Amino acid sequence: MTSIFSMRAVCTAVAVAGAAMIAAPAAQAATTGSKTKYPLVLVHGFIGFDNILGIQYFYNIPNSLRKDGATVYVASVNPSQTTEFRGEELVRQLQQWAAADGVKKFNLIGHSHGGPTVRYAAGTVPSMVASVTTVAGTHFGSKVADDILAGTTPDGTFDKVATGGLQLIGWLTGNGTYKQADLLTALGALSAPGAAAFNSKFPAGAPTSDCGQGPEVASVNGNSIRWYSISGTAVKTNGWDISDAILSYTGNYFKGEPNDGLVGRCSSHWGKVIKDDYHWNHLDEINQVLGTIGKGDPDPVAFYKQQASRLKALAL
Repeated sequence: MTSIFSMRAVCTAVAVAGAAMIAAPAAQAATTGSKTKYPLVLVHGFIGFDNILGIQYFYNIPNSLRKDGATVYVASVNPSQTTEFRGEELVRQLQQWAAADGVKKFNLIGHSHGGPTVRYAAGTVPSMVASVTTVAGTHFGSKVADDILAGTTPDGTFDKVATGGLQLIGWLTGNGTYKQADLLTALGALSAPGAAAFNSKFPAGAPTSDCGQGPEVASVNGNSIRWYSISGTAVKTNGWDISDAILSYTGNYFKGEPNDGLVGRCSSHWGKVIKDDYHWNHLDEINQVLGTIGKGDPDPVAFYKQQASRLKALAL
């Protein structure tokens, strides 16, 4: 689910201040392996942020992509709201970028709740979307949200930390809509019933079998869009990272189902499944906290560059 679902994001936000609501200017490219035809858009998850005083939610990923030739935008959406609310914010940003820079289409990449959020944009303005890639997307909800809403968590600690975290991040990033955020509303969107209701309205790319994968290409209102997903199935990957302990705790909610601490492996499936068992937890997937991943584990930054290269090869 994301970010504290990105609990690491909360920890990172506490240590920094300031904000940026739009992508930084593109750096001079040293190579061109990630130079896609259409710009990449990175979308954060629940209690997430775009950039706080240079600390990126997708840590070092936008800059690395830009150095490899990509044009990258980083979205700023509500840290705790429904998928539709966040999706509308994303759509408005896409329209603003398109108008300002003459962009025709975008390649959307969403982490955790950012996964359904980018799917909303694809379903709402499909003519502006070339591809959708979701990283540990909460497509079928999260058992963590289910347990919290059912009142089966040990105490109210999660609620207090999450509420404080979203208020801090909203203030630091300058995203004024955080004041309208409702933690329980957001958790409802991240629950299994909430996800099912959303999927019934935005089915393009859905898996065709239980825990299977969906089509690589699916059209929305006559607009052909490519769909991809990836996720991790590790929980505690680095003993020096305090957030791993938190994810180890939340990972127990899955009762043995492979998960990344906040999202189950099957829940992450949407479109063509590139890989669903990276040795990453929910925050390793975005190279957090501050690039602290497990020794010998795959480099998350390299994945994003590989995905950009895949899209480039498809003339996207």
